[in-house]
Amino acid sequence: MLQIAVTGKPNVGKSSFFNSATSSTVEMANYPFTTIDANKAVAYVIKDCPCKELGVTCNPRNSLCIDGKRLLPIELIDVAGLVPGAHEGKGLGNKFLDDLMQAKVFIHVIDASGSTDIEGQPVDPGSHDPLEDIVFLEEEIVMWMYGILSRNWVRLIRKVGAEHLDISKVLFDQLSGTGITIEDIIEAKRSIEPDYNKWEEEDLIELTRNILKIAKPMMIVANKADLPTSEENIKRIKEKYPNVIPASAESEIALVRANEAGLISYLPGDDHFEILKEDELSPNQLKALEYIQTNILDKYGSTGIQDALNYGIFTLLENIVVYPVQDEHKYTDQKGNVLPDGILLKKGSNPRQLAYQVHSDIGDKFMHAVDARSNMRVASDYELKDGDIISIITRQ
Repeated sequence: MLQIAVTGKPNVGKSSFFNSATSSTVEMANYPFTTIDANKAVAYVIKDCPCKELGVTCNPRNSLCIDGKRLLPIELIDVAGLVPGAHEGKGLGNKFLDDLMQAKVFIHVIDASGSTDIEGQPVDPGSHDPLEDIVFLEEEIVMWMYGILSRNWVRLIRKVGAEHLDISKVLFDQLSGTGITIEDIIEAKRSIEPDYNKWEEEDLIELTRNILKIAKPMMIVANKADLPTSEENIKRIKEKYPNVIPASAESEIALVRANEAGLISYLPGDDHFEILKEDELSPNQLKALEYIQTNILDKYGSTGIQDALNYGIFTLLENIVVYPVQDEHKYTDQKGNVLPDGILLKKGSNPRQLAYQVHSDIGDKFMHAVDARSNMRVASDYELKDGDIISIITRQ
């Protein structure tokens, strides 16, 4: 299951983001280091399901389908808050960074309202610049990984020269356990001095930044977007950084809970909700819902929570969703389930890779594939498209 890490300094709403995205009940409190151990739970990314287009009723097995929207599971990791000096072990730094490296994408939750200082302590709204938080967190992660890369560097370089080793392979071995591939390292090396014997500290730090951008892309979730001091900060952040999503985790939690109680109808990511039982809502609850609609949904198009998850998986990681079936005419598996599985695959994947994703035996016995929409055979190197329905033909 693909993993996304929720990161940031303490007391910015990381656990609220986690709760709103997973409907979990992680402890939330207004003091630093509320989260001590990494919490993990299932969240969902959402795509249009082909069922409406095809006029069929699907029977999902590995996912959910709600009114033509396919919800595909991913794993969300909520790690301990990070403070300046974490790469040197301050706060819960080393533990935080170890947990962080499990994920493929980082969601950096910041307090867009500027109401928490650099260490996560409450201050007057607008008195702290959230841009400082972005700089310090990126620097902490870079310096932590640089510490791993530079460990025993002189000895490693001697070994590379004496044994005629591939420097990329040596760097890959140094970063084992971080989920970084040798391909990531090779690509990251292209923009720095090619002769590794001439590398100085600055070259290694630049290499580290490049590796992280490629292997662990980060987005910024500007939380507390509904507060008055947030709007100007969000504008400044967007001018300086890509991948910025305004959000209100507290608003999402309120909408999800109201939906679960049957008081409203709401699907995460929507820009509106429908009140179902107005007579069961108090004046304060109605006022709160009106506030969310006006200050979050109308203003930003959503609460930002689902947008962040979808952006991480579909944009930063460039994943698509493909539906493997056995019967290309009925869109079913061998048990008659219609569109049973939605599989997340890297853009550019082919049917053989899909077969291996379904099961290693199916991959080993792969012969060819059929596009269920056209009932045409496709080549094994055919580039799968988002929403494809594919029947995999195997040897008996």
